[in-house]
Formats: sequence, C-alpha cells, structure tokens
Amino acid sequence: MAYPFSVIVTFDFSDGPVFGYPFTIGDPKNGILGVDVLADQASQIVDISNQVSNIQIKGGYNLLQDQFEAGTANIRILDPNGNWNPQNTASPYFGRLLPLRKIRVAAPYGGVTHYLFSGYVTAYNYTYPKDQNIGYVDIVAVDGFRLFNLANVTSITGATAGQDSGTRVNKILDQIQWPNGMREVATGGTETTLQADPGTSRTALQALKMAEFSEQGAFYMDGEGDAVFKSRAYLNGKSGQNPTTFANDGTGIPYKNIVFAFDDKLIINQANITNVGGSMQSVSNTNSITTYFPHSFSTTQVLTQTDADALNIARNYVATRAFTTIRIDAMVLDLSVLDAAGIQAALSLDYFDTTKITNVGQTTTTGGESTITKTLQIVGMAYDITPNTFYTTYTTSEPIVGSFIIGSDIYGIIGDTNSVLAY
Repeated sequence: MAYPFSVIVTFDFSDGPVFGYPFTIGDPKNGILGVDVLADQASQIVDISNQVSNIQIKGGYNLLQDQFEAGTANIRILDPNGNWNPQNTASPYFGRLLPLRKIRVAAPYGGVTHYLFSGYVTAYNYTYPKDQNIGYVDIVAVDGFRLFNLANVTSITGATAGQDSGTRVNKILDQIQWPNGMREVATGGTETTLQADPGTSRTALQALKMAEFSEQGAFYMDGEGDAVFKSRAYLNGKSGQNPTTFANDGTGIPYKNIVFAFDDKLIINQANITNVGGSMQSVSNTNSITTYFPHSFSTTQVLTQTDADALNIARNYVATRAFTTIRIDAMVLDLSVLDAAGIQAALSLDYFDTTKITNVGQTTTTGGESTITKTLQIVGMAYDITPNTFYTTYTTSEPIVGSFIIGSDIYGIIGDTNSVLAY
C-alpha cells in the first residue's frame, strides 16, 4: 500500500539563499512588505516530483558531538532525456545546473504543507549504467549550515557586551546578510547575556554555535530553510509537555522498528567550562566517576559574562549526564500502514516535541513480558521515500537541557536524575 498523499520536489535555479516565496497578501510569513519577494518567480522553479525515484533526508542533533548538524538530502532523478546531465548542451537546463542551486521537498497533507527539507545543491552525481536505458542523477544537497560554514567573519557589527544571545544570533546573521524572512530567532526572553564579540577570525557557523552554547539553547535549520534559535527557557518548557504516544501493543501510534541502547557514550561526569578571558570552572560527580570511570568534557569557547555563568553550565552538564539508563535512540514509522493521526505525527513532529514510547518486548522465561516506557524528546529526523514507500525515522533523547518542573511526574521528582534544578 502506498502512502495517501503526494510528495513535491522543486528545483530553484535562482541565485541567493531565498527559496522564491511569492508575496502573499494576508500571509503572516510571506506577506511582509520589505521582507518577502514581490514577484512571480515561477519561471525559476521547476516541479520535478514525477522524475524522482528516491529521496533520503537526514538532520538533527548529534548526541555524541552534543550539537545540531547540517541537514542533508540525496535525491535521485531518473533522466531518460539527459536533461539533468550538466554536460548535455541540448538540455533545457544547460548552464543552469550550478552548485548551490536550491532544492526542497514538501509533503502536503491535511491542508498543511509540511516542508521536509530545503537546501542547497553541492553535487550532481550523474550515472549511466551499461545495463539500463535510462541514466539518473543523484542530487546531493545540504541545508543553510553549508552557507554559514562558507562565510568567514571577524568582528560582528553591533555585538556589544550585555547583549542577550538571541540578539547576538541576529547580529551574526546580519553580518552575512542572511534574509530577515528566513529567521525564527528568540530574542528578549533569552536568559544569558554575552560578552562583546571577541573579533577573532572564524566561520559564521562557529560564531553562531558559540552563542548557542553560551545560552545552552538550540540553533538549527528547519525544513522550510529558516535559521531557528531557541532559548534555554524554551527547551526547559518543552520537557514532558503534551506527549505524542507511540506503542507496539495497540495503545498508541504503531512503529515499525525501535532502536535500544545501553552504554556509556553519553556520560559526562567531569565538566571544565571557561569563559573567554575567564577562569576555568570545574564540576565533577564522584559517584559517577567511581561507577563509570572519568568521562570529561572541556571547552573554552564560551561567551557568557561571568565565571558564575560558566560554572552554571558545568553544573548543568554534569547533573544531566552523570548517569545512564537504557535508551530508546530511534523508531521508524511506516506511513503506508498509519492512520491519519499517525501520518500527521510522522510529518509534523518537530525538534524538542515530546513523545511517550512504549515497547512490549519478548516473553521472558518466567512467562512475563519485558516492557519499557520512556518519555523523550524528538532530536533528529530522517526520511526514506520512494513512489510507493515512506519511512520516517525519529531520533529521540532525554532532554538535552535539564530542568525541574513543578508538578511533573517525570521532571519534578526531588532526588531523581531526570529532575535537575537548572539555572
């Protein structure tokens, strides 16, 4: 059974980072004078949906590296006429198949267009198999992190001392002329104020990551191609809220596969955090070190204003990572067998949305069943799509920023390792 909607893939030949939003009167995002595109760019955009045979998309938070990574896509286009061969002078696209053209993947469902990926082409890998009559091209694309990593910065204009981290993110984006209409940046409500920009030579992505870590927030690209920055308070507030329930026993949305892990990969029981120009602040957990041996984390790339701020980061790191339990790292959803609620969840869950996952395992030798239930956050997404199959893989994790939530039966228990009196 195929999934009950169409996937739309569009290729945009225009220059610049903007994905060709037309100006739409009354639209709260695409109808802003002076921000959005007041023109019809349809001639620059080609719908290639019926030529695509496979789509693979991956993005999200790397738990081992403790940061968001660039989202990537590999889109295979069947090419019987050679139109997508960059060397074919007879192609209507000849001379226009350039690096860093824009491509996006969307899934309209339930009256909403869900953008799964928006990014920039880094390679056209053309193949003409000897045993086939049809050639194909694999279009490799990366999200906006690629552009941020290509842009070098030194001093950031207007990046003054005492500035909140969201404002600092906007100043960095201003420096590289990232469009205002492609930002969702938290400002004003962020809890951390920063030093003046250090004025060192680095990439824009490194500067953005420095502000992100100092806030203990989150900076990433969403499926629509927007640069998103969330504050620490936002992440804390999402913990345990309004979970979407998944289960393999009929009590929730069914999943196809689940990945368990029980290891020491995510343990941190020693943290050494140093502000630029400050003194190293060290925190450790003796019981964890005795049990698991030392697992250390150190950084000097912090722009908070005081050593006390650096100490708070070190404390939070150790408090949330000193011990480990069995993890549910990922689950796979098969959209061909899901009902409307399941399909909606497979298309619309976002980073830091809460899930409650129940797995009833094999029967034990004593006649019982091994059951595990975990309340976790979405931290990564991957899609594997063909004309007849659609699989969504969600990577999950305990909250990456710990907090104590009064009234929560998960994060409001005094003395429990999931409940952290965060700063």
